[in-house]
Amino acid sequence: MEFLSNTVALSRMQFALTAIFHMLWPVLTTGMAIYLAIVEGIWLKTRNPDYYYHARFWSKLYILNFGIGVATGIPMEFQFGTNWAPLSEAIGNFFGSIIGFEASWAFMLEAAFLGIMVFGWERVHPIIHFISTILVAVGANLSTFWILAANSWLQTPAGGEMVNGKFIVHDYFQGIFNPFMAVSVSHMFLGTLETSLFVIGGISAWYIYNNRHSAFFAKAFKIALAAAIAIAPLQIYVGHLSGEQVYHYQPSKLAAMEAQWHTTPAGQPADWSLIALPNEQAEQNDWEITIPNALSYILEFKPKLSEPVLGLKEWQPADRPHLVALIYYSFRIMIAIGFFLAGLMLVSTIQWLRGKLSPENISQQRLLMLGWIFAAPLGYIAVESGWIVRCVGRQPWTVYGLIRTADAASNLPASNVLATLTGFATVYSLLFVAVLYFGSRIIRRGPRLDLPIPGLKDQPAVETTPGEFIPDERPVEAQQ
Repeated sequence: MEFLSNTVALSRMQFALTAIFHMLWPVLTTGMAIYLAIVEGIWLKTRNPDYYYHARFWSKLYILNFGIGVATGIPMEFQFGTNWAPLSEAIGNFFGSIIGFEASWAFMLEAAFLGIMVFGWERVHPIIHFISTILVAVGANLSTFWILAANSWLQTPAGGEMVNGKFIVHDYFQGIFNPFMAVSVSHMFLGTLETSLFVIGGISAWYIYNNRHSAFFAKAFKIALAAAIAIAPLQIYVGHLSGEQVYHYQPSKLAAMEAQWHTTPAGQPADWSLIALPNEQAEQNDWEITIPNALSYILEFKPKLSEPVLGLKEWQPADRPHLVALIYYSFRIMIAIGFFLAGLMLVSTIQWLRGKLSPENISQQRLLMLGWIFAAPLGYIAVESGWIVRCVGRQPWTVYGLIRTADAASNLPASNVLATLTGFATVYSLLFVAVLYFGSRIIRRGPRLDLPIPGLKDQPAVETTPGEFIPDERPVEAQQ
């Protein structure tokens, strides 16, 4: 009951709810926008109608995610003025500008050309439509840059100083390109791509598993797999770089990620905790399984540390992260999913090289298809887990080392915050059910293979000689 009267805790929970729910949708749209540009480009290059139908089918899921993303993103940003007004007043001249850039540069670009991408298939020249799709993808991913630049600044503030309770900017570029920015943007960009690839691959695998348009969706599956060959291992490497940055810039967060209570001094090997049960009250792990010397190799690729790994006891309880178990297990869930997806990619690639993913054989790979279906939601879980580590591990600071979370919250009646929190939880639950319903309906109905192809009259076309096309009356399954 004490929690229900704590305005700061309730405001934190409300922002966490809106952020976690909102994050579900742009994670897919940013990656899927690139996929849409790829399949449309392949269609323009080859004139194979399957790729046109892929662009039309997957764009339906894109639009659904885009709409929910907009509806849930705006209330999240309004909270900077309602629940976090002292924070906005203190850092608004920099942080507010970056959020404004995201809205005016990225969101407006994406929204402006989205209408052409959705409704312009038979109204504009195919090249104009293709350019519009590319610009939608650019806008979607530009949002990732600005949001992660803003959040990275909260993690490693740079480019100015606090003067009389307000952040005075001396160098905007130094603030934007703060120490966390490059790796954070790369990590999130790859995370959105990986999530989108395994969603596209997982949905395609569902069709293949159920013998619906198997040859048609084998194309989407192979595109997703081909991209995952590069993205999955690269994401693991960039995630490692992100962990190194935490090691150097946010040692208290690293201590919480590893549930490490005691300092390991420089010149000594550091064990890695594989699994543990953190006990914050006793300031210890009730039990744990460790791998000797593994943390030394993870952080520095050598058996002994050149810098100490500080334990949580180095800080007073008020100055270190709480909810250590949440941070600890969120970090391990993210790692486990990353390696699982990379392993699934590797197995799938081996099967591809063995010829098992050909149109004739792919339907027989039922266990592999089940693996991809199971993997479809895992990217979301990994991204959400990463953001939990990133933001909960930053506590008790909102702006790391400069502004405490307790000082950043608005002085509101707890009952008001509880009412809005309850309202958000109710509305977002209804929206989630609606998305599941409409998304599943799109998937159950499948692709429209009878749509007229722009520039080719009313029928699909097949190339007979260079530059010459004739109507193709065969079913799409036979056009492989």
